[in-house]
Amino acid sequence: MSSETLSPRLQEFLSSNRVHYDTMTHPHAFTARDTAASAHIDSHEMLKTVMVRLDGKLAMAVLPSDEWLDLAQLRKASGAREVALATEADFKDRFPECEVGAMPPFGNLYAMEVYAAASLADDDDIAFNAGSHRELMRMGWHDFERLVHPRMVELARH
Repeated sequence: MSSETLSPRLQEFLSSNRVHYDTMTHPHAFTARDTAASAHIDSHEMLKTVMVRLDGKLAMAVLPSDEWLDLAQLRKASGAREVALATEADFKDRFPECEVGAMPPFGNLYAMEVYAAASLADDDDIAFNAGSHRELMRMGWHDFERLVHPRMVELARH
């Protein structure tokens, strides 16, 4: 994959923080689980970014593609009174350089809180959409954690 197809904002952020990452192109896929299968990546290593509204404010919930978001757990962990899945209309304009639903899990670049599944701390490497439904980025979990500072919480069910 050429670096021109990556989100320029993300690419600049990773380069300025001297983060090593790999990119790959894979057959078109919409779900994180399908992306993992088409790219031959373990489904726990493949992240999915779920856009949520916490008391009306957009946030990201990041979890492995083989887990399901538990809104009740997210409500408890975030302290929000109201927790709901965001609609595409809620967030499509927040990621102008990305295809809808293919935004990378870097909420810090978009002024959003990031909640990450506690189970991700066990992973050495992670993979995620890099702005399109055909491009994937892989990097070390510890680099992601250092740059994004996600709130590590129990938010998933298997």
